[in-house]
Amino acid sequence: MSELGVRPIGWVSSQRTEPLDDGWDSIVVTITLDAERFGPEALQGLDAFSHVEVVYLFDRVDPDGVQTVARRPRGNPDWPQVGIFAQRAKGRPNRLGVWVCRLLAVQDLTVTVHALDAIDGTPVLDLKPYMAEFAPRGQVHQPAWSRELMAAYWNAPQPEGPADRHPARPPDGAGPGRAC
Repeated sequence: MSELGVRPIGWVSSQRTEPLDDGWDSIVVTITLDAERFGPEALQGLDAFSHVEVVYLFDRVDPDGVQTVARRPRGNPDWPQVGIFAQRAKGRPNRLGVWVCRLLAVQDLTVTVHALDAIDGTPVLDLKPYMAEFAPRGQVHQPAWSRELMAAYWNAPQPEGPADRHPARPPDGAGPGRAC
């Protein structure tokens, strides 16, 4: 089995239309289910959870731009080269995004969430309630570069200029997009 077929269950509506690297904490989006496939009963009970896990497709990543070799996240020369499976970049082999975000509301076929790092029109492949029992058990550790990278992820993007350039960004502003 070399390929699997999946269909979106719905789509994201967001004020963000471009995959900016940072500032996702200010974003509230809606996910609207495909009314031809689902009725409101598909979301019944989801509103009892505080968070939802969203699986979505980075559909605007050119398949030729998919990463398969090691690289420096966001092109930052201070960070080590790491493979695609050691980062959360959008240029993944199957272009899948997975995110846990706060659930704000469920109404009819629409789910409203806070801080989903998906842009307007993004196809959603699945929704799952977040359960603490599925969180990692034991201590979680990660390399220092990943903490540096994430330092501005939730903050609003700042205008770039010589005095206010974020240190996690390479000097030319290069980078593949979300997270890494």
